[in-house]
Amino acid sequence: MRTLVLTSLTMIAFAANSLLTRGALGHSLIDAPSFTIIRLVAGAVMLLVLASLRSGGPARRSLGEGGAWISALALAGYAVGFTLAYVRIGAGVGALLLFGAVQATMIGVGVMKGERPHVRDWLGLTLAMAGLVWLTIPGASAPDLLGAALMIFAGACWGAYSIAGRSSRDPLATTSGNFWRGAIIGVVALGALVVPDRITTNGVLLATISGAVTSGLGYAVWYSVIPALGPWRAALVQLTVPVLTGLGAALILGESISTRLIVAGVLVTTGVALSLGKPRTGL
Repeated sequence: MRTLVLTSLTMIAFAANSLLTRGALGHSLIDAPSFTIIRLVAGAVMLLVLASLRSGGPARRSLGEGGAWISALALAGYAVGFTLAYVRIGAGVGALLLFGAVQATMIGVGVMKGERPHVRDWLGLTLAMAGLVWLTIPGASAPDLLGAALMIFAGACWGAYSIAGRSSRDPLATTSGNFWRGAIIGVVALGALVVPDRITTNGVLLATISGAVTSGLGYAVWYSVIPALGPWRAALVQLTVPVLTGLGAALILGESISTRLIVAGVLVTTGVALSLGKPRTGL
């Protein structure tokens, strides 16, 4: 039950991230490089404060605890690739490419390391992917090649970052360490591309919330549940994010709930439930 609740909260946080990104970049409240940098820095600050409060020591002590540069590189790669791709391709095909790359990375690694999914698992994946395709593909035009490549790269990076979380014994310290390292990488990679004239107060606010709350805290919770899920399940449950994003857009942004969204939701939920509904051996 704990894993179910925490996983659900994490997927809601991921969907909120998509809405915050859409609100900031879709309405030209801030440029993509600035959004990414602020997001990473805000997440690093939030997690550093929490790690420091928990340990009862100064913030500088927490800098050396947890995380790794290779994981931080994957985190920064995801954040940079996703944000830059978001302004080049549509949300529908972007979600398909992103989550397709996540599935391929995480499930591929899991199978290579010995995970042996059952027929029921493959059926669940097929249904969930069908729901994602049904939701995202209609009306999608051929994507910009660079944008598509960036989104696939982002998905592969996120899959790698998620897999790295299986070895974390202290999710808060690990995520904190990854974020401050990722923030450094993000500043170096994107600092020269920042457009100060396009930065607005609302854009900074949305980027800060995305970094401190739905990314920083959300990713820390994600690292706490990945060991219990395993690569297959951890990959599969993330297919609920586009559906949750659509529901969130309807509730928060006033967008309509279409029949397409309902059908996609049923397919994805059924597929996830099939795979999660029975004990499975992990790696």
